[in-house]
Amino acid sequence: MSNQQSYAQQLAAVFRTEFNQEPTLLVRGPGRINLLGEHTDYNGGLVLPASIDKEIIFALAPRPDRMCRMVAENVGQMFSGTLDEISPSPLGWPNYLLGVVDELQKAGYQPGGFDLVFGGNIPSGAGLSSSAALECGLAFGLNKLFDLGLSTLEMVKLGQRAENLFVGVNCGIMDQFASMFGREQSVIQLDCKSLHHEYFPFQSADYVLILCDTGVKHSLDDSAYNTRRQECETGVGILQQYKPEIRLLRDATTELVDAHRAEMPGKVYQRCRYVTEEIQRVRKACQYLLENDLAAFGKKMYETHHGLQHEYEVSCTELDFLVDQTRDDDAVLGARMMGGGFGGCTLNLVARDVTDAFVARMSQAYSKAFNIELKSYPVRITDGTSVLLI
Repeated sequence: MSNQQSYAQQLAAVFRTEFNQEPTLLVRGPGRINLLGEHTDYNGGLVLPASIDKEIIFALAPRPDRMCRMVAENVGQMFSGTLDEISPSPLGWPNYLLGVVDELQKAGYQPGGFDLVFGGNIPSGAGLSSSAALECGLAFGLNKLFDLGLSTLEMVKLGQRAENLFVGVNCGIMDQFASMFGREQSVIQLDCKSLHHEYFPFQSADYVLILCDTGVKHSLDDSAYNTRRQECETGVGILQQYKPEIRLLRDATTELVDAHRAEMPGKVYQRCRYVTEEIQRVRKACQYLLENDLAAFGKKMYETHHGLQHEYEVSCTELDFLVDQTRDDDAVLGARMMGGGFGGCTLNLVARDVTDAFVARMSQAYSKAFNIELKSYPVRITDGTSVLLI
C-alpha cells in the first residue's frame, strides 16, 4: 500500500469517528512547483508550472441540512457553520474553504451542506501553494458531490476569486491552474494573459527534482512585490509612448526595452529587461524539453536565478548560497530560487543516483553557514486534482 493510500484510509477513519458515517468521496488536491517563468504572471507572460506529489486529501459526504463541518486533521481543529451565513473565521484555515463555498453561491450554484476531513503533506511555508490545493480540492469535491456541472477552468477561476476576495490575497491564477490542470510527467506552459496552455514532456529516469527549503522568509516580501509591480507598470507606460498596443510587459521585447533604457528611471530598466528575457527563456526551455535536452533546460534555470538575483533583485543570501553550492556539482543540471523570493525554496535538477549524497552535502553546508537545518523534498510531477480511489 502506498503512503497516499495509507493516509487516505487514515482520513476516512477520522471521518467515520467524527461524523459516524462513511465518506462519499475522496479527492486529492496537489501542490505545485514552477520550473521557469518567475514574476512573469502579473506581467501577462508565460509560466511553466506542474502539479506534484505533495498534496491535500479530502474525505467528504453530503449533509441533509445547510451546515458545513470541517476537520483539519493536521492541526486537530474543527470548524462548523451554516452555508446561509458565511463569514471569515479567526482560525484562518477555514477561510480558504469558506471562500470557495461563498464564490460558488455568488455564481448561482447551490451546493448542499457537507462534512469534511482533510489533511496532507504539503510542507508549510515552502511556497508549494497549499492554499490553491485547498481551494481547488474543495471546489472539485463539491462539484462532484452535488453535480454542479462546473468546468475545470471555471473551478480554477473560482479558486482564485476565493483567495483574492475572501482570504484577501491578491494571487495570480497560476497556482490554481497548475493544481487543477496538472498532468503526470508534463509541465504546463501557461499564457497568463490568454490562459492558453500547452503541455510539454518532463520525464527522465536519470534525474529528479529536489526542493531545498531555506527555512527563512524575509519581511521585505510584500512591499518589494508591490514595488516590482509598480516598476513594471512604469516601464509599460514608457514603452506605450512608442508602441500604443503594449498593455503588459509580455507585449514588449527585450530589444525595445534596451532601446529606451535611458528613459527608464531607477531600477525600471532592470525589471523590464528581466521579465522580457524570462518570457523568452520559457519558450526556449520548452523547445529543449521537446528535444529531451535536460542539460540545456538546466542552464536556463541558472539563467533565471541570475536574473532574479541581479536584475529583479528578489533573491536573498540564503537562496544564493544554496544555488552557488550546486554550480560545480556535475550531478546537478540546474538550480534556482522558486517563488516570490526573499526566502522559500530552491529547485534543483539532480542526478537520481546521488540524491541522498546531494541532500546530505547541501544540509551540512547550509547548517555550517547559517546554523539552520535544511529541509529537502524530492518531488514528482503528477496529475492535477482528481478523485482518489483506495
